[in-house]
Amino acid sequence: MGQATERTDFTEEDFVRFRDRLGSNLKSLEKLLQTPGFGDGPMSFGAELELYIVNEQGRPLPINKEIQQALGDDQLTLELNRFNLEYNFSPVLVRDSCFGKTEAQALTALSRINACAGHWQGSVFPIGILPTLTPDDLGLPVMTDEPRYHALTDELRRIRGGPFSVNIHGEDRIDMEMEDVTLEGANTSFQVHLKVRPAEFADLYNAIQLVTPLVMAISANSPLLFGKRLWHETRVPLFKQSIDCRRPDPLHPRPARVNYGNAWVRHGAYELFAEAVRLYRPILPVCGEEDPFVVMSAGQAPQLSELRLQMGTVWLWNRPVYDPADGGHLRIEMRTLPAGPSIKDMMANAALMIGLARLLQASMGELIPSIPFEYCVRNFYRAAEKGLAAKIIWPSTGQSEPEYHSAASILARLLPMLPRQLSEMGFVESDFTPLLEIIRERLESRQTGAQWQLDRLAALQKTMSLEEALLAMQQDYQRNSLQNVPVAQWSLS
Repeated sequence: MGQATERTDFTEEDFVRFRDRLGSNLKSLEKLLQTPGFGDGPMSFGAELELYIVNEQGRPLPINKEIQQALGDDQLTLELNRFNLEYNFSPVLVRDSCFGKTEAQALTALSRINACAGHWQGSVFPIGILPTLTPDDLGLPVMTDEPRYHALTDELRRIRGGPFSVNIHGEDRIDMEMEDVTLEGANTSFQVHLKVRPAEFADLYNAIQLVTPLVMAISANSPLLFGKRLWHETRVPLFKQSIDCRRPDPLHPRPARVNYGNAWVRHGAYELFAEAVRLYRPILPVCGEEDPFVVMSAGQAPQLSELRLQMGTVWLWNRPVYDPADGGHLRIEMRTLPAGPSIKDMMANAALMIGLARLLQASMGELIPSIPFEYCVRNFYRAAEKGLAAKIIWPSTGQSEPEYHSAASILARLLPMLPRQLSEMGFVESDFTPLLEIIRERLESRQTGAQWQLDRLAALQKTMSLEEALLAMQQDYQRNSLQNVPVAQWSLS
């Protein structure tokens, strides 16, 4: 969405021209992906971290533009709501201790942003959903005043033809309607990018899809919304429903713009780009002037700005990314991880995701017949709902029918195999070994970010009202998080 328009209104001619441009972009991308040597080069790791801004009372503080303007940091960008910011880390080659270097970037950025926010008696920290958030904190007045966000809200609502419905049932339940998309901004995440060669894309992407439920189960960090105990990773249903522009229509079904995908990838990344063009109506029809074929004939990588903009309005949980930088390359963006609890925890979650995917990458051709894609989707939502207690279907080449296993038991079996996989990918052993130890400790204690929040809140509620307990728990969380202590070591007293 960062390359979106300054315009907020569009004509049908704009949409027609944009669709034509998308078709040209797709043909260009298909040719580009078939070009020998495209996307080769060393593997790199990148990330984006979304943050909440709060005041001294732990309430959302809408000053993202003020902080951004004061710091003047190009890597700090605005998010949908005025109480959120995003920091975009510089990519690091995996062979250059990428986890440690990204962690150092994160700690430096948090320190600078917090020093700046202090001028407004504010602070920032990473958490999936702010526990003290209330419905009164949302609505159009809190939306960041950028044309692209207004255009996005207007078009999504126009397509839907009415308010957005959010219905999430856990231990408690929420049933509500919103006239705008600011409830989507209640979610903050840690988005991981991994550069991948086109020839390896299909198997690695499928492997990431398969293992994401496992990583979701052990990384869950969003159990609360408006004081209600919902899913361990409430971000998952909230993100989907808060911008769901589908109307009930059995004759003209539309896939959700936030989804886990439609099928296993059979050949390569092109399939996913083509689906995004052919299944989803454009929302922001902003056209550039580039002729991608002319650019390619000159030996350069085209921008494909229309296709990249379209991909930015189709929110797959694991998403393909085309980037024209450095001669052009492909990345897989893993968007399921929540922000927090600590920077170390987030690095550990990323190492786990990548290591698990690498472990299964070469076996995906054999494993896919044992798990229809819709089962993988169910695994994802079940893990988001139940965390480490989730029972999921796990494939085996020796099975005669689908088999359920606990997410925790699968992780315990696979975790010892990951050091070799990460080493073979070029990651540095001294860089990832402490991170896998963080995962092991979390798995043994069963204390995820979500479980800590639920348990700490229950303990505090013995002597406090719900509102008081939410604030006290959030303050404990923020202190532990900013000290960069892994969540498995956080005290419940």
